[in-house]
This record gives sequence, C-alpha cells and structure tokens, in this order.
Amino acid sequence: MSDTGATGVRIDGNGLVLPGGARVRFVRTLRLPETGTHPLPPGLGDFPVRRVADHADTVPESWRARGGVMLPVYLREAMWLSFAGTREPAALQVGAGKVCAVSGRPWSDRLSRDPQNYLVLPRQPWLDGINSGTGTVRQFVAVPLGMGATVEGQVTGEEVWGGVQLQAFRLNDTELARWRQEERRRAELRRRAARSGGSLGAPAPACAPAAPGYGAAAGARSAPAMGLGAGGSMRQEVYRDERPLADWAERPAGRVFVHLVTPPQWRRITGEEPPPSPVDRAAYTRAGLPWYEYYDEDAHDLAPGESLQAVRPVGDWLGDDHEPWQAPAEQQVHPLKDAPGKTVEDGDW
Repeated sequence: MSDTGATGVRIDGNGLVLPGGARVRFVRTLRLPETGTHPLPPGLGDFPVRRVADHADTVPESWRARGGVMLPVYLREAMWLSFAGTREPAALQVGAGKVCAVSGRPWSDRLSRDPQNYLVLPRQPWLDGINSGTGTVRQFVAVPLGMGATVEGQVTGEEVWGGVQLQAFRLNDTELARWRQEERRRAELRRRAARSGGSLGAPAPACAPAAPGYGAAAGARSAPAMGLGAGGSMRQEVYRDERPLADWAERPAGRVFVHLVTPPQWRRITGEEPPPSPVDRAAYTRAGLPWYEYYDEDAHDLAPGESLQAVRPVGDWLGDDHEPWQAPAEQQVHPLKDAPGKTVEDGDW
C-alpha cells in the first residue's frame, strides 16, 4: 500500500483508501445508449490508478501542483465509482471538473443540505453518473476538454479542471464518539451471540473521508486532457441524508484530485500499457451476462439540480458512434438489496 503524500489518501492496489477506511474504486463498464433508461451495467474490472508524485518528471507541471492520482481512460469510455470497506460514516463529495455531481453547484469545501451536495456512505454503495432525474443518473463518460461536452463545460461555460474530485467529511467529534460507542456495543452483542450459537447479522458498513491537497488554480489552464460528460440514463437513486447537517464536521477530513489520462499519455507518462479497449456491449448482452437493479426501500432519493438536468449527452458533440445495442433479456437483470414494489401490511391472524 502506498501513500499519496500529504493528503493522507492511500493507494491499495487500484483503489483509493480514504481516512477512516472508505475504499473508492473506479470501475470500467459498458457504455449505455443515450436514449431510454436502462438497468445498472456490470463492472468490468478496475481502472489502474497511479500517484502523480511517482511520475513527477513526465506529468504536466499543473498536475504536480494539484497532486493526487491519475488513471487511463479511452474516449467515450464509461466508468462508475464503487464505495466499499468503510468503517466510519462519511459524507463524500464527488466533482466532475469541480462541478458537484449530486447538486450541479460549483465545488465547495462546505457541506450543503439545500441542495444536498454530497453522498452518504455507506448508504450509497456506488455512483454511476450525475444526478439527473427522479431515481436516475446519467452515466459518467470520458470526453476531451475543449469541445464543451463535459459536465464542467456545460454548467460553467469553461473547461479548466477536468478529472474527478473527491472530498470527504467525518462526523463531528461528538457524533463520532457516539457512533463508536454504539459500534462497540453492537460488537459485544455479536460476540455474545456467537458464543451462544446465535447471530445478530453483520453490521452495516460505514465510511470515511478523503484527504487534503490538490493545488489551487495555478497552472489550471494546462488542464488535464479528459473530463467527464453525460451518457445514457440508468435507474439509480442518490440518497438523501437522514442525519442533521450539524452532525458532520465543518471542514473536510481529506480530498484527492483524480486526473483522467488518455491511453497514449498514460504510456508516455508511466511506461505502462493501458488496459485493452472497452468490451463491446452487444456482445456482452448476447452472451447472457448480468445487468443489475438496486432498490433500497428505506432510502429517499434526491431531486436533481436544474443545471444537471440540462446537461446534454456527449453524442450531441461527438456524434453517434453507431455501436449496436441489444437490450438485456428480463432474466439477465439481477435485483440487488431490496426487491422493488410496495410492502404488504400484516394484520391479526
């Protein structure tokens, strides 16, 4: 496991480990058509992640100022972010070119509730795109800067930053102490249940923060080559925080800037070969491999911000790539967590 430096974020394999134990992975996936609403596409392996500091002689100067990490991505390749391994609760902000992917507002070092500008971990298991409609997101798709196709370009009118930004907040000291005390109590109950042969079930995981340190706008005009645009729509909820905003710390525990690198850049900077080009989505579906639906009956979805609803798909700039689309059969779509639909009330028998 290697440290990213002053930020406190660490790389473990191809994942980022944030203070408190949250692990963020950037997952390759099938790109959805830009029409219709679809199930969740599968994960096709992690993007490799490398520290900028380990390649200081070959990265652009502006990248050294911002620090962080980098990963290689193909033009119009899709990705999703996986959040796992969390130990303590956290509020995680996700930026696409320093535009909040949840609210559509400019990047901030403060949490906001109206509109909510963060995800709640561990309740949010992943994020596949920008919050775009009731119960839906628009897929993260890599596009070059300079065309106006990125979320950043469409919301702000400029393409300066590119990449992905992560920033996380712990609970405040009082709430964190209360949470830890409750976790110790639950752990003791589990130990007692195990000794007696019973089980109380596994505890819900919880999250932690990112870490301080991408440089300010110095060198910002030498922006990374790639940013995130909006692709097809899928069924995914972005969950509303059930805690009072005051439960969270006022300042982030950490942050990290993730640079998106084209495959030729990756080869020049790292000397490594990038991953092979993405899997053909029609071939995947024809093979009968799974797609997914995720439904949490106890959670409440966040309404999308107007600026994110107005973001146009990357195909409006780059054109249709004419990749054939074959919708998955009903038996290929696997439910995760709760089954959708209303619960049935019980009565006296």
